[in-house]
Amino acid sequence: MAELLAVALITLLAVISPGADFAMVTRNSLLYGRRAGVLCAAGIALGVQVHVLYTMFGVRLLIAHAPALLHALKLVGAAYLVWIGWKTWSAKAALPGDAASGHDRPHGLSTGAALRMGFFTNALNPKTTLFVVSTYTQVVHADTPLAAQFGYGLFMSMAHAAWFVLVAMVFASGALRRALLARQQMVDRVIGVVLIGLGLALGVARLA
Repeated sequence: MAELLAVALITLLAVISPGADFAMVTRNSLLYGRRAGVLCAAGIALGVQVHVLYTMFGVRLLIAHAPALLHALKLVGAAYLVWIGWKTWSAKAALPGDAASGHDRPHGLSTGAALRMGFFTNALNPKTTLFVVSTYTQVVHADTPLAAQFGYGLFMSMAHAAWFVLVAMVFASGALRRALLARQQMVDRVIGVVLIGLGLALGVARLA
């Protein structure tokens, strides 16, 4: 029970802390609507499973003894965030009627694109790598049943999904979204700068 409570507490604190996942869900919810935000949240939950699986099957040892692997992952993730940030910053504004009504942009995200954005944002984030690896290393013991380890990983994914679906619902709500889309170019620039800033910070950060 203590092990479960520790995993739950660490996960909840990690999930609600702002970062690249939060910025990406906010971006998609504002620019493309609730559906895109929820799909992005689902992609993030799937991305968590990538970290859980390689942690469970011993890749954490490879990462510990091959820091270049984590460094490469950090650079790829940073480049991805910068690229999405630039696309957002340079996006053309929607038609005035779309901004006023809160409708999705004429060229919205497909199901696959929204899922991929969430998945890659999380799967390429070395901070999530460190979160999952440290949680399993410090909390999960050698005698913890494999089923329980899978259960912890599933809980991590479900916690991410629940939180970011809530974020998507909030930022895609009619009144808030209409107010922000009425200032769409400014919103695009702010979100773009945040994503680029996160990417650059990730690229230069020295992760312990």
